[in-house]
Amino acid sequence: MPARMRLQLAAEAEGDLQAIYNRRLKQRGADGPDGADALLDTLYAAIETLSEYPFRGPNPPELDALGSAEWRQISLWPYRVIYTVEGDVVTIAVVADSRRDFASLLERRLLQRAPRS
Repeated sequence: MPARMRLQLAAEAEGDLQAIYNRRLKQRGADGPDGADALLDTLYAAIETLSEYPFRGPNPPELDALGSAEWRQISLWPYRVIYTVEGDVVTIAVVADSRRDFASLLERRLLQRAPRS
């Protein structure tokens, strides 16, 4: 059995999850707080699986096309979770609706940040 990785959410990913929750609360027919809670539970459960299988997700095609191979993704339609693995830590960087302009989002949030040392 593989060793469990430590999970951490970047501040932006925490904000993404809060925004998804708030949007779901405002949707008609989304079962109010129960629907928003269920959606968040589903997203967190998917993220939790990365602690055991961090390399299961493919590289996001938008980043792969730019030669950036450090990022991986898992999908829960319509959401995508973008993360990176360093040592024994999986860092969740983006949780967003895949129907938006994902290439621009990833470029703005991931590629323009300061390089790692």
